[in-house]
Amino acid sequence: MLDKTRNIGIIAHVDAGKTTTTERILYFGGSKHKAGDVDDGNTTTDFDPLEKAKGITINSAAVTVEWDDTRITLIDTPGHVDFTAEVERSLRVLDGAVGVFCAVGGVEVQSETVWHQANKHQVPRIAFVNKLDRMGADFHACVAQMKEKFGIVPAVCTIPAGQSSEFEGVIDLVRMQFWLQDKTDPAHMKYKWVDIPEKYRADAVKGREELLEAASHACDELLEAVLEGKDVSEEMLRKALRMGTLSSKILPVHCGSSKEYHGVRLLLDAVRDYLPSPKDRPPVVGFVPKSKERVERKPVATDPFCALAFKTVSEKHGDLVFLRIYSGELRPGDTVTNSTLKKSERISHVFRLMGDRRERLDVAGPGEIVAVVGLKQTSTGHTLSAMDQPIALDEIRFPAPVIAQSLTPDKNVDETKLADALGKMVRDDPTLRSRTDPETNQLILSGMGELHLEVAVHKLMRDHGVQVTVGRPMVAYRQTLSRPVDIETRYIKQSGGRGKFAVIKVKFEPLSKAKVEEWNLYQEEQGEKPDPNNIYFINDIVGGVVPTEYIPSVEAGFRIGCNKGQKYGFPCVDIQATLYDGKAHDVDSSADTFKLAAIECFRDAQAQAGLTILEPIMNVVVHAPGQYIGDLTRDVSRRRGEILNTSLEKGRCQLHAYVPLAELFGYTSELRNFTSGTAAFTMEPSHYAAVKEELADLRAAS
Repeated sequence: MLDKTRNIGIIAHVDAGKTTTTERILYFGGSKHKAGDVDDGNTTTDFDPLEKAKGITINSAAVTVEWDDTRITLIDTPGHVDFTAEVERSLRVLDGAVGVFCAVGGVEVQSETVWHQANKHQVPRIAFVNKLDRMGADFHACVAQMKEKFGIVPAVCTIPAGQSSEFEGVIDLVRMQFWLQDKTDPAHMKYKWVDIPEKYRADAVKGREELLEAASHACDELLEAVLEGKDVSEEMLRKALRMGTLSSKILPVHCGSSKEYHGVRLLLDAVRDYLPSPKDRPPVVGFVPKSKERVERKPVATDPFCALAFKTVSEKHGDLVFLRIYSGELRPGDTVTNSTLKKSERISHVFRLMGDRRERLDVAGPGEIVAVVGLKQTSTGHTLSAMDQPIALDEIRFPAPVIAQSLTPDKNVDETKLADALGKMVRDDPTLRSRTDPETNQLILSGMGELHLEVAVHKLMRDHGVQVTVGRPMVAYRQTLSRPVDIETRYIKQSGGRGKFAVIKVKFEPLSKAKVEEWNLYQEEQGEKPDPNNIYFINDIVGGVVPTEYIPSVEAGFRIGCNKGQKYGFPCVDIQATLYDGKAHDVDSSADTFKLAAIECFRDAQAQAGLTILEPIMNVVVHAPGQYIGDLTRDVSRRRGEILNTSLEKGRCQLHAYVPLAELFGYTSELRNFTSGTAAFTMEPSHYAAVKEELADLRAAS
């Protein structure tokens, strides 16, 4: 039954307890006889050897669990910002999510990042405040931070009975009872409902009143009952909480300690009761590839088949492609069309996943998340649909890499094998890029951070057997024009026979942030993807002075020039070119001639306008004992950082700053050294900003 299906993701900041929570869910759901532990390296979703070694989630992994009469497909996503692509593609195909927060750390920077990603995809959520047994836990402070930073109305459904060393368990404000764990049971399976202990009774009564007030935002019936002083039944309250969750008017908040098994069963109840089934979500909307007509697919088996490929995993015996099926049914042996590439594909096998284990299926229907084998050309973001009724969905967009390093293959490495391996890795991870520098002939691998590149190189050598030597990290600089400039280029050559003739007048101008946003909005309204480098071309020709058939060549030449700037080898960004005049010759003009003229025109524009080098700026948040606030401030200033704010609470300090990526190489070890290993930090790409030539690492030009 589709209404008894839940497709959810676990999203959070690194080390908030996502994987441990997933393990307890699998254990209580009966999918595992013994719960795994991150410290022991035996969890279901962190099955990669590197994940076990580092104790972090690197790859998103899908598992399935039965809870009462509901089948829950759960995707455990990474918390580290370097692997943000895993979160992005997971949220694109999920119906709901559980945000896990550490009761000690509160709402940390990556928590905000993934929360905004979920907002973008309009994914309904519930929250779980974890680690209430840890020293320094503060449940109510964490909820207050959610309210402040996310702008949500928290509907606190469970509260802790004590915190830190005094944590005893969880009080359910919907039932108004205490969920008592039998501490003598080593399997953690014996619980019972009991009356709320007297010392927590006042807090529970106050919490219940606040819960009813929050739930009334979503349900007029409940609001009326509260105003008239009537009793609110559990059924009415759950109905209101579900309505509020689906409409995103409220955020149900649960709490517990996953490591100690507290609160996880009630979280599963909340997933079942409040998060949407595929039927509760709007029909997926796409377009017919040929006509561009907008069409929709409903989550029913009778609609034509439609699915989105959101992840690929290269394997020796055939690549594994993860699909979210939106409509229709899929069986082994079916032939479908890849609407993105307009090519047919044949399905060999269909699997339901349990980490690295697989259950073969005879049929998969709407609302299911499955993996298939047999696809030869399908990549992340491609749409698969029925042969006779194709539909193409919007592709998944990923951020551009900000860091690169050179790879030098060992002497005995087969270059073809290396190229194949990199091709598969880039296909599996859309935030990786590989290319060969045409001038130095160096192989360059780009990614989202030092850890991202470290993991990629490790996989290259471990999984593909390709040994390489890694060069130093390089910053992905960009460049733009320093000022607007108007250029006329006369590309006229006669060398016997047919000549070359093209005259163009182009106005080039750097784009402000507001202008970039205006362009991006316009592109989206036109149903087109915004240019990732914000390079835009305007045809302002009147009277046919430049024939229509040559206009695309002028644009192509401009874009070729932007790929690699003239003075430095960095790509050009944030530029608008307006072609407003020109001349053509009936015999000597051609598309190639106008393309060459445009390349020369943009080269002259760079020389006249001058270039501004742009460097990636990272959003950095550092947590450390309060005594180090002065050292942290001085260190960030030394790194050309801009301190946004600092705070000091309960003996811990937090520093938030913008810091150039070039100044953060090796920061992990340096921070560990001067804080005696007591500090931690997170960083994510924020924006690009101008940098003086003398401060830029011009050897990184590419």
